[in-house]
Amino acid sequence: MIKIGSRLRVYHATKENRTPVMRDLPVFPDLRAFLDHLARTGGLATVAAPVDTRHEMTAVMLAALRAGGPALRFDAAMVQGRAAALPVIGNLFGTRARVAAGLGITPDRVPDLGAFLAALRAPAPVAGLRDALSRWPMMRAALSARAKVLARPPVQAARLADLSALPVQVPWPEDAGPLITWPVVITRPPGAGPGDLNALNLGVYRAQVIGPDRLILRWLAHRGGAAHYRAWAARSEPMPVAIALGCDPALLLSAALPLPETVSELTFSGVLRGARAEVAAAVSVPLMVPARAEIVIEGWVHPGEFAPEGPFGDHTGYYNAAEPFPVMRVSAITCRDDPLYLSTVTGRPPDEPSVIGEVFNDLALPVIRAQIPEVLDLWLPPAACSYRIAVVRIAKSYPGQARRVMMALWGMLPQFSYTKMIVVVDEDIDARNWDDVLWAISTRMDPGRDIMQVTGTPMDYLDFASPTEALAGKIGLDATTKTGTETTRDWGRIMALDPAHEARAATLLAEVLR
Repeated sequence: MIKIGSRLRVYHATKENRTPVMRDLPVFPDLRAFLDHLARTGGLATVAAPVDTRHEMTAVMLAALRAGGPALRFDAAMVQGRAAALPVIGNLFGTRARVAAGLGITPDRVPDLGAFLAALRAPAPVAGLRDALSRWPMMRAALSARAKVLARPPVQAARLADLSALPVQVPWPEDAGPLITWPVVITRPPGAGPGDLNALNLGVYRAQVIGPDRLILRWLAHRGGAAHYRAWAARSEPMPVAIALGCDPALLLSAALPLPETVSELTFSGVLRGARAEVAAAVSVPLMVPARAEIVIEGWVHPGEFAPEGPFGDHTGYYNAAEPFPVMRVSAITCRDDPLYLSTVTGRPPDEPSVIGEVFNDLALPVIRAQIPEVLDLWLPPAACSYRIAVVRIAKSYPGQARRVMMALWGMLPQFSYTKMIVVVDEDIDARNWDDVLWAISTRMDPGRDIMQVTGTPMDYLDFASPTEALAGKIGLDATTKTGTETTRDWGRIMALDPAHEARAATLLAEVLR
């Protein structure tokens, strides 16, 4: 360990993997290592009884998550009345502590990682040699985490005949069919070579199984996979695609993180992991794939080949409509010896994506504060589908500031373009306490003066409340104390007891109740 200032930076290094990072937990090179860690710490349980992958497994996963329970290993997953050959892993990131562990840190260190992400987006000027040295480990980790290429990767130890070998869930009663829910979909633009790892896009997209060698990939128009598909289609060429199932936690979470466009998910996974990513050439498509994933599905997406995807239950708590999305023709399925199948469930919160979203909320806060310094806290309530409503606490110093913050947030990150309500409160309000927030709305907000509305703005097309698909209005509530030209009235004085009296009351009460 090397102490710089007041923070300890731990260097994990082997002879072959010398990637310095800030990390609290051991390196998890693959899903199995992470599961071993969870088992040692009481975070993994085995379900030995038969559980049907059609609807029943969803109920078990959600019950475990809502009870704050462990990750689950289903050893007797049933598919169409037959026992599956592969165990199913579920509820992997069902608690904030397990999400943080997947990031390699303890929950209290999430803000530190958020500050690291903020530095990647906009590094501050270096203020002298001491400052440069204090930042060097962090920056070196980000820049030197190059992937290592394996000639004989574990994920190519065996082959599966076709998609029917996978115990794919049918999560909800009205779902259209089996749905792969934790796929890391790997694509590249046509101008990049197979070995250009920085050009790879890794995204978690829904994948519907429609046959033994056919999948439908549901990527929205603004996602990286969709952009790559449009580029290949413009050249009238099929696009190579790989789907990695059961990746290590760093790669899973990197694929889901809102990273800057200039930061490779694969490279950043090495920063989180504390060891370089390991990749290998796919066996049937010109792509590099994670060497230690449990399963890799390879194939091609041909221009203009679409199929109706859905309906499926989604994070809104509703079934989305069937819509055409690209079809992937499977060319090979490789796997490890005795592979594991990783799955999850998406539905009305709380679900696993909403738990991950809570941690990502705290990761995003330093990025937001770097752009909007007056923001003290921001909460995306999980019950509001993780991003539909935002409560923002600010240090207010001038009239109109709350509205400026609203507009800045809506235009700052792509995720906030889907936030349809923003409530801005003062620094004396706990933004994560609904009682505090509702008190501020009811006493500091006038509907005729303090509501800002806009129309015709981007919106998640799954929002059925929108009058037009993918376009909707937004509303901002200024629940801050009004100052200067914002009001012509004297503002009320907040009632508060003398802190000494409150301390005396606590002492007396403790004696009475003893």
